[in-house]
Amino acid sequence: MEAQRRIAWLIAEKSMKRRFIGGAASLLGPVTVGRALDSTKPGSGKIYLPDPSGDPLLIRGIGTNFENETEKGGLLVLPTVNGLAANTEIAEIHGPEEVRLKKEFKESHAMAQLTGRKDLAENGGLTNGNVDSVVEGFEGTSYKTAPKVDQSQVYSAVFERLNAGGCIGIFPEGGSHDRTELLPLKAGVAIMALGSLAAHPDSGLKIIPCGMNYFHAHKFRSRAVVEFGSPVEVPKELVDLYNSGDKREATRQLLETIYQALVAVTVTSPDYDTLMLIQAARRLYNPTGKKLPLPMIVELNRRLVKGYTHYKDDPRIVNLKKSVNDYNKQLWLLGVRDHQVEYAKFSGPKVIFTLFYRVSKLCVMALGTLPGLVLFAPVFIATKAISIKKSREALAASTVKLEGRDVMATWKLLVALAFAPLLYFVYTVLLTYWTYRNRVQGYLPTWIPLYLIVIFGFVFFPTITFAALRFGETGMDILKSIRPLILSLNPTSANTLVKLRKKRAELSAEVTDVINTLGPEMFPDFDSARIIADPFRNGNVEEPRTPRTPRTPSSRRSASEQHDAGTITAGASSGSNLPRNESFHNLGSIALFASRPQTPKTNHSRQSSSGGGFPVQAFSTLDSKESLDE
Repeated sequence: MEAQRRIAWLIAEKSMKRRFIGGAASLLGPVTVGRALDSTKPGSGKIYLPDPSGDPLLIRGIGTNFENETEKGGLLVLPTVNGLAANTEIAEIHGPEEVRLKKEFKESHAMAQLTGRKDLAENGGLTNGNVDSVVEGFEGTSYKTAPKVDQSQVYSAVFERLNAGGCIGIFPEGGSHDRTELLPLKAGVAIMALGSLAAHPDSGLKIIPCGMNYFHAHKFRSRAVVEFGSPVEVPKELVDLYNSGDKREATRQLLETIYQALVAVTVTSPDYDTLMLIQAARRLYNPTGKKLPLPMIVELNRRLVKGYTHYKDDPRIVNLKKSVNDYNKQLWLLGVRDHQVEYAKFSGPKVIFTLFYRVSKLCVMALGTLPGLVLFAPVFIATKAISIKKSREALAASTVKLEGRDVMATWKLLVALAFAPLLYFVYTVLLTYWTYRNRVQGYLPTWIPLYLIVIFGFVFFPTITFAALRFGETGMDILKSIRPLILSLNPTSANTLVKLRKKRAELSAEVTDVINTLGPEMFPDFDSARIIADPFRNGNVEEPRTPRTPRTPSSRRSASEQHDAGTITAGASSGSNLPRNESFHNLGSIALFASRPQTPKTNHSRQSSSGGGFPVQAFSTLDSKESLDE
């Protein structure tokens, strides 16, 4: 349902200062936010932590100038390690070579940078309690400083828009990144919600979590799944706690609630290797024998991550992890993908025929791609060069990015959006001028007016480009399938591929068995035949209501009371334990999931007065091609 409310996005002040991006973003009516980490500067000298255990808030410098280069409320930022740069706020400045922090550094890599010691636990504590000082001869570490940023104007603008019934869009992590887990959330999103409700308790403010799950985000035309979670209602107790003066605790509790809501709509993992392991297990796990829809793949990834985190020390999981990693390594050595292992079951004649057919098709695709590739080559070159340059700049300035792929994807899109229309305009102008000069070497009759050439150009050139993109995508998929077919013809590698196929079948059975065994323990709604249990089983469906019957105030109140009393838990299978917007009872009214065509909202049949509608039927199990098509 369209809410008819325009979203005002919070955008970094640094982005608004960019010429093209700032001008385009200003058309959306954003709220500009200044970020301290966008204004970091190298500090003079070196800094160290003289008493790690006794006084972890005291920082001393060698050759520093804290009085002129830092300010109370500003930040001390340490060098980046593994894509992360620790930072903390300055509470007091005691002189040019001594400051006191508001919050201590807790990361082990930060403590190592400030003390030069290696006997550190993961939480930054010292494992050798007998020695409580920096390493002898340690000269300190370099650092950066960031100024204090006053966000009072930002909060005022946000409160004004929310109180007027508007919407605010915010990225609570504080920026984009390409990590596999969520960053710690900034307090701003909680302060905005609590501050708005403190001023207007009856405004009905809600927080809608939105998860963006990408598949190869840095690649052009890659896939993505955007998922919206259940609205988060801010408890009145937290608002009262915020009003009583304990703003820090109220903010902390609300941030934790928001974090859990975001985790429920995103796929997160502790590191990249774990994510690759989960994706490999997901490909191997397929109890239905059918290709899963993209949203179900995302949900399955999310559940596998949660299950792996819970059972990672289980001997079955440890052995399975080793087997999956070995299988992935063999795939890498052969240069094939998981789905291409099935080529090993092809007979010799079939492999030869398939190889000949695909090479022929690839040649045809290449001919179809060539015109658009030549015409669109300037855009490809520009997007590649500019996105690489910008990703390197962002990576050097960021404290959280790993490879800057998020920046690369953003700039590819921005450059293409700006450059492609300009290129089409240039081509159309050249074609029109060529027609005006000599009617395209006399091939066009004189009765065709020039304005039709202009219209033709603006249609023809984008069409050629789009066709080239589609041909190119299909052609690349065909090209990647050539190598496994060639390996199948090679007697030496064919035997290896056959063995790998057998190993994959055994591994798939093992993965499926482990998931089907542990899944029900982790998720009560787990169903090995469906991944997620069918909510229509065991009589969970309400009696169908006549669509034309209006709902009375009492029925709305009753539904609201049931919703408030219900407990939202992970993996609840019954409809009563799900929020209303996640209930399966109304799936029949959604075209994508309907078991038959929808009943029109306006029924002209006279028989409709005696009661309409139809009972919603359960989903069929995915055990055949027909059920998959349904």
